[in-house]
Amino acid sequence: QVQLVESGGGLVQPGGSLRLSCVASGTIFSIGTMGWYRQAPGREREWAATITAGGSTDYADSVNGRFTISRDNAKNTVYLQMNSLKPEDTAVYYCNAPRVVDAWNRVLEVWGQGTLVTVSS
Repeated sequence: QVQLVESGGGLVQPGGSLRLSCVASGTIFSIGTMGWYRQAPGREREWAATITAGGSTDYADSVNGRFTISRDNAKNTVYLQMNSLKPEDTAVYYCNAPRVVDAWNRVLEVWGQGTLVTVSS
């Protein structure tokens, strides 16, 4: 079984920074693209950032220039560095891997359980 576990959320003041981490564990053969999504209270889940296995990145307009996604393939870990945080960034942040190949050659889509980020003074 493959799991994604996020960490690094918390309370931060506007203008502050946080770094989220997401570690993939289990019987993994390979992980392709990984991404971060977020869901604010009363709103639908939205995409924030994506990084391919080769390191190419893409960002939603709402976070472009403030957030940076990166990954360490040796550690099966993806990061989200969030700077210049705004109250509207308050949300539960979810890690996603849409194509994980496990040791039995099954292709899985995996989501983490989420980590809460609150931006408030």
